[in-house]
Amino acid sequence: MLSGKTILVGVTGGIAAYKAAEIVSRLKKLHAEVHVVMTDGAVRFITPLALRTLAATSVHTDTFAEPKMWNVEHIALAQRPDLILVAPATANTLAKMAAGIADNLLTSVLLATDKPVFAAPAMNHVMYHHPATQANIAVLKERRVRFIGPVSGFQACGSEGDGRMSEPAEIVAQVREYFQPPSALNGKKVIVTAGGTQESIDPVRFITNRSSGRMGYAVAEAMRESGAEVCLISAPTHLQAPSGVELTPVVSAQEMYQAVLSRYDRADVLVKVAAVADYRPAQSADQKIKKTGDQLTIELIPNPDILAELGKRKRGQILVGFAAETERLIEHAMEKIRRKNLDMLVANDVTKPGAGFESLTNIVSFLYPDGQRKDLVQMSKIEIARILVREIAELIEKK
Repeated sequence: MLSGKTILVGVTGGIAAYKAAEIVSRLKKLHAEVHVVMTDGAVRFITPLALRTLAATSVHTDTFAEPKMWNVEHIALAQRPDLILVAPATANTLAKMAAGIADNLLTSVLLATDKPVFAAPAMNHVMYHHPATQANIAVLKERRVRFIGPVSGFQACGSEGDGRMSEPAEIVAQVREYFQPPSALNGKKVIVTAGGTQESIDPVRFITNRSSGRMGYAVAEAMRESGAEVCLISAPTHLQAPSGVELTPVVSAQEMYQAVLSRYDRADVLVKVAAVADYRPAQSADQKIKKTGDQLTIELIPNPDILAELGKRKRGQILVGFAAETERLIEHAMEKIRRKNLDMLVANDVTKPGAGFESLTNIVSFLYPDGQRKDLVQMSKIEIARILVREIAELIEKK
């Protein structure tokens, strides 16, 4: 979290300025104190009122405005924060930063600060690749300005290419990582599985387990925040993979089995959150099975037990499983830990309100081979994921 940290967000005049609202909101949710400085161009894209409401502090726009306190405002703003984030950082502002020009409040603050500066560029791809812009970025990097992005994608001008500002979640994650002490997971290779596998009956029908994928995607995001190299092996979901995470899409349990085992030997940690179907049809029809009115019998055969196989092959990896139960939660969960050679298991009773498959929250218990148990209260899945990541980091340190 960013409690006790003060972040100054500088917003410049580009269409990506609208994303500053989400950046400020995310920083506030991490309990940072946020102050905003806007250029004249920025206020044409998003109002100071919007950012003032989200930041819950005054928004600064004018070098010569009467200060709220008796001070030189741009000097006070330059010295107060723990970090300055310029997002979006237009080509014009980057050029001013490189040349030391201070012709507005933001550039004056940037020239007067000795605090860490992060910049998230946003501009047309031709502007971004122009030699002048690249030279300015090179100069700023030499002066220890940290750059987040840009990324490639669709741009407001209708073209596609490099220059699109990184998403607010990625920008805030990198700010958060800057303040975090080094984690035992930093640089570790982590595999996370998510979603419910689909076992084909015919080209239009399949058997699956109930799963939204939210918990697995939250674990992948929290792992990425900790500095780990994350591979997310996901059955079909409607979710977007967290920024900075390698996504490997699969459909069936057998596909997930192959994808996991092909990477397992190189992994340091594997967290199996996916709801893998225990059975699949013995035969999958090539054409749609037509309804006749008669009974239809489908023979089911077992799928490979991915977690059990990983437990057998474990050679120093941290192996974490998830168990969704409807009765005798702890008894079933402890049996699973022993049988599958797990280092830790996250168990939840899906019949409880607030802990179901489609819920945005969960209620879980952390269980360990020695019988230790930690019960968590109902909270969001990303909060649970972050606590889980801290627990896994402790397991790595103990090893």
